Amino acid sequence: MVARSVTTAPPPLPLWVMFRLGLFQLGLGMMSILVLGVLNRIMIKELAVPATLVTLTIAMHQFVSPVRVWFGQLSDAHPIGGQHRTGYIWGGAVAFTLVAYTIVQVIWQVGESLSRSGWNGVTQAWIALLGVLFAAYGICVSSSSTPFAALLVDVSEEDNRGKLVGIVWSMLTVGIVVGAILSGVLLQQLEIDTPIALLRSSVNQLFLTVLGVVLLLAIAGTWGVEAKYSRYAVRTTHPQRTEHITLGRALKILTANSQTWLFFIFLVLMTLSLFIQEPVLEPFGGEVFGMTIAETTRLNAYWGVGTLVGLSLTGFLIVPRLGKIATTKYGCLGVAVMFLLLIVAGVTQQAWLFKLELFLFGITAGITTTGALSLMLDLTVAETAGTFIGAWGLAQAIARGSATVLGGAALDIGRQLFGVPILAYSLVFCLPMVGMVLAICLLQRVDVSQFQQQSQRAIASVLAEDLD
Repeated sequence: MVARSVTTAPPPLPLWVMFRLGLFQLGLGMMSILVLGVLNRIMIKELAVPATLVTLTIAMHQFVSPVRVWFGQLSDAHPIGGQHRTGYIWGGAVAFTLVAYTIVQVIWQVGESLSRSGWNGVTQAWIALLGVLFAAYGICVSSSSTPFAALLVDVSEEDNRGKLVGIVWSMLTVGIVVGAILSGVLLQQLEIDTPIALLRSSVNQLFLTVLGVVLLLAIAGTWGVEAKYSRYAVRTTHPQRTEHITLGRALKILTANSQTWLFFIFLVLMTLSLFIQEPVLEPFGGEVFGMTIAETTRLNAYWGVGTLVGLSLTGFLIVPRLGKIATTKYGCLGVAVMFLLLIVAGVTQQAWLFKLELFLFGITAGITTTGALSLMLDLTVAETAGTFIGAWGLAQAIARGSATVLGGAALDIGRQLFGVPILAYSLVFCLPMVGMVLAICLLQRVDVSQFQQQSQRAIASVLAEDLD
């Protein structure tokens, strides 16, 4: 492959290539449902593994999120085959698909050992191995998804970044829907008490098929994109010396910027507030509105469709007109209002209002997500783009994990305090309203130009160390 001259500007990123990049996220969406949804169900119901142990084991993939920063820095400083991102994306995709299939096989061993011998040392060893594998899965996903997000920075400009984010994250949502359809077919089989041997065969075949598709999507979505459209070499102010930016130096650049800390805390607050409802939304529909399991499962469709609408509208219409910071601010405000309407729907017990509110909630979530992610991609510098993307990914991972715990804990506290379901859930929904207001206050202080100036000074200072 002939290297492009650093003085030659690459062509602008076409719309169809933006959709092609979204294929990678489509695959990740399918993976999230199959690995974290289907396997969760199988272990708890069919194999009778205690739910606490199951969720703790699966959560291991979140506990390894600090490696995102390292993989980002690695892709910044050590290109593979002359490219900074593509080799890591493909290698990580191969790794996480292989680990995911291995996880399925170990789960069958856990179930077999548990049914044959109970909680003896062998079963505990299989469970421990399963926890290690979920941690490995998280590491492998990070090794692929962090360089992919950095690639989005490399191939886009400020004026088309919102559109790119809207398309790519819409494809993630589509992938979740596709994965949910596949898992729904499997769940229908489980409801008729499929024998374990037949279940094992069908799940193995399902994962073999889907993992193969996901791997092909990762390769097809990124093939040739970096070589043709990356602006990394053009933007880098010290192209011959980026390999000298080690992880320690990258972290020094990262932490030297006051804007970095502001945006990191904002991302944690915003993501925490956005997802605190996840563990309680379906129980809310069941307890407050008397919905069946099937009805509460369908609630995800209202949220999902609304999110797709919000992502699409924001990338193409809202961000170009309002800008990233204003879009994110109004999105956060909209999410806070939606939590208030959730409480109103519960108090009035109007199921139609609840469903309409979930659709609107999805739209505001899509607006917030697109604005924040577009701003996130702006808050990077070429020499350490992967490192910054890793830090932002770490903030989101911390927040997602904390949101699940905080939502459940707040519901338990509300039940103890009030003893009335609607009041207990109202306590949960009040927390993100406060969180979004605080996030908006932090967002008002974020300044992209100041970030760029501080980062360039930090980079110059770090690289000057080589001259001393």
